[in-house]
Amino acid sequence: MQQPPNGVPIPQLPPLTWLKSRRSNPSGNCVELAELPGGAGIAVRNSRHPEGPALIYTVDEIAAFVLGARDGDFDHLIN
Repeated sequence: MQQPPNGVPIPQLPPLTWLKSRRSNPSGNCVELAELPGGAGIAVRNSRHPEGPALIYTVDEIAAFVLGARDGDFDHLIN
């Protein structure tokens, strides 16, 4: 399976279901994620710019990030 390039314009992606954190606030300071068809990866976009571009990551890359965030690896960036 070939990984799509990063910085993909949203119109070039298939229709996706975008999700954002329940911690998102009304000012739009959030990112949204969507699963690509066939397990091709996870698309990430800025919620303030839903037209894109989207960054594409593998499931393993997103898992490493989420697990690191859960473990507090990035807490120093927001304190």
